[in-house]
Amino acid sequence: MDVRDVHHSYGRHAVLRGVDLDLRPGVLAGIVGENGAGKSTLLKILSGEIRPDRGAVRHRGEFGYCPQSVVLDDSFTVRQHLDFFKSAFGLTDLRRAEEVLEALDCTAYLDRRAGLLSGGTRQKLNLTLALMHDPDVLLLDEPYQGFDWETYLRFWELATRLRDAGRSVLVVSHLAYDVDRLDELWRLEGGRLHRRESRPEKETAA
Repeated sequence: MDVRDVHHSYGRHAVLRGVDLDLRPGVLAGIVGENGAGKSTLLKILSGEIRPDRGAVRHRGEFGYCPQSVVLDDSFTVRQHLDFFKSAFGLTDLRRAEEVLEALDCTAYLDRRAGLLSGGTRQKLNLTLALMHDPDVLLLDEPYQGFDWETYLRFWELATRLRDAGRSVLVVSHLAYDVDRLDELWRLEGGRLHRRESRPEKETAA
């Protein structure tokens, strides 16, 4: 994914002031920033949900987007959500979705309605729906909110496996947790991305 000189404003308030980003295959990257820095706006632009005022975003291959706000139908079961998205993505089976649910320890909830799920389990489903078509580029906005510690670790194991399989994974958060798990890290500040050091042991070995 190539992002060049992206600008976006809400009225007279400039949120993004020239964002550049190169997300390569096989990279687990992170963007951190304070609340209100424009992280969610940037992800919405990267996913195509909104258009930037200026600049360009180019994707290579399919992408999956896990928004911060869970978008589920409370009357649908987990299985019904999977069947709906299977049709939307044009998939022939749910093999990949089942793998993600297993990785997140969520298979026991297949026949439970979304409205009866805990916040953390709803987020597991939200993440599964973003990954079930095995996209090349993954855009994850606060993907582990509501997770307990074990699920939090399971998330990072899954993200690492996706990176090792050649996927481009971008995790956006307001806190720089687990910086050592990331290959690349940027801070969104003043409407621009600033490169930060990450995985210093990897750079030293190189």
